[in-house]
Amino acid sequence: MDFSSFLAFPVEQMPFVFLVLLIGFTIHEFSHAIVADRFGDETPRSMGRVTLNPRSHIDWLGMIFFLVIGVGWAKPVLVNRARFKSPRVMGIIVSLVGPLSNLVLAFISLIIFYALLQGHVIDGFSVGTVKAIKLFFSLMIMQNIFLFILNLIPFPPLDGYRILEDLLPRAWAEKMRSYQQWLFYAILLMFFIPPIRNVTIGPIFEFQWTILAAFNWVAVHIFGGGVLRM
Repeated sequence: MDFSSFLAFPVEQMPFVFLVLLIGFTIHEFSHAIVADRFGDETPRSMGRVTLNPRSHIDWLGMIFFLVIGVGWAKPVLVNRARFKSPRVMGIIVSLVGPLSNLVLAFISLIIFYALLQGHVIDGFSVGTVKAIKLFFSLMIMQNIFLFILNLIPFPPLDGYRILEDLLPRAWAEKMRSYQQWLFYAILLMFFIPPIRNVTIGPIFEFQWTILAAFNWVAVHIFGGGVLRM
């Protein structure tokens, strides 16, 4: 029986997707942890999160979900905002650096990819090796852009929700928290019911192509050559 049609990615791509997510999730959560630690909250350090060891950040159930259905999660970094000198401003920064780290990772991956291609570094490699390298970098770029956009959606438990909490007046934030469980169910509906997804988060994720185009524009001006197609 062919299970490929039930999976978010082709079976042959799974090892590459796993590696990309391992890197993306680790950098994302480490970024939250290190910035919170620098801002004076020792909670992430006490829980062993100020590290680039993937084992400290990966939620294996969340990883399986991502591989199977295309959406998953890592272990959230617990932060005590009361320990920040400016709880709201620093709380926003701590929440924002996670998604931004994925955006930066996507851009760095694209620049390295361009350098390998335009520098003819991989020209002498075997066909299979070249194909694997191209697949890895394509996934590194697109999945990290996806993680950037996904985590900025203002619904729990995503970073965008925490940012919105810190931006809103306290009374509004408290009122929003009372609906937190329903907001969580709402985003599940947006992801898994196609008609709802098509008119809600679907158009949001189309922004990934705008980001990719901007990255390509920068890379073309650095290296020359044509635009990469993912």
